[in-house]
Amino acid sequence: MSECFCPHCKNPIYDDDALLCLYCGNSLRRNVTFLGRFKYTKPVYIAGLVIGIVILSFIFFILKH
Repeated sequence: MSECFCPHCKNPIYDDDALLCLYCGNSLRRNVTFLGRFKYTKPVYIAGLVIGIVILSFIFFILKH
């Protein structure tokens, strides 16, 4: 675990996944990557995306034949 300091209150944060300071609640200004956003996405949106892709691929498959 790496140690990070809050830019506002200067307290150490030991959680690698934390986006907000535990002490003051301000942003730690960490970059959120695509996979980081995907981790906190609701499962309903992920299921809808997967179903949409399956339906579109089925339609393209039918139109191609």
